[in-house]
Order: sequence, then structure tokens, then C-alpha cells
Amino acid sequence: MNVTIYHNPACGTSRNTLAMIRNAGIEPTIVEYVKTPLTRDRLASMIADAHLTVRQAIREKDTPFAELGLGDPSLADDQLLDAMMAHPILINRPFVVTPIGTRLARPSEVVLDILPATSKGAFFKEDGEQVLDGEGKRIV
Repeated sequence: MNVTIYHNPACGTSRNTLAMIRNAGIEPTIVEYVKTPLTRDRLASMIADAHLTVRQAIREKDTPFAELGLGDPSLADDQLLDAMMAHPILINRPFVVTPIGTRLARPSEVVLDILPATSKGAFFKEDGEQVLDGEGKRIV
């Protein structure tokens, strides 16, 4: 299965998502979007494919969100996309694209919705939270 993760290795959620993809027996294409920025069209397409608004795809924490005044509700999507293109750290992460769909994997287990049920046993997040049981089934 062709899977692409738009990844930030400094982010625990992104690392957990990558590990869940690999636990499913898939080695994804990894795009470190801060180092290799997306095109504006690709970013807008992923946001739409994930059924999000542009505002839902912006990361506020540990970014220049506040100093850029991006909380202003009068800003249009184009203005928000401009800011995300100028400052890729504003793109929330990780986005994952598979033939089944596109998701912003927050929380990380959202990625399971767009992966085949091929997980290889139990899976625990970095913080110890168990997501999959010993048979690779999602814990609700």
C-alpha cells in the first residue's frame, strides 16, 4: 500500500503515527514538510481531502501563530494558507495520505482509519498508552 506521512520527527504524535504505520507492515514515504515544504496546491488538497477547514489544519502551539495574528477570525483561508506556506511549522501534523483516505492523525490512532487491518500485534504509544491489543485490534 502506498502511504505518505507528512512528518515532523520532533513531534511525539507524528512519531507515534509513523510507528503505527510501520506496525501495520507498511514502510511509508516520509516527507519532513518543514525541510521539504509542500506546494500550496498540495496543502490545500490535503486539507480538503481530510474534510478539514484551513483553520483546523493550523497548529497554534509552539509556532508564530499568535505573533502573526492568525487567531483573527476575519482572516480568509487564502491568508491562512499564505502564512502556512511562509511558516511550514504552522501546518498541523502529521497528515497521512493512503488510497483509503487522508487524515490529520491527531490523535495518532486516527491513522488506523485509513490503513488496512494488518497490524502486527500490540502497539503502545511513546507515553505507554496501549492502542492495539496483542492481536493487533484497536482498543476502544
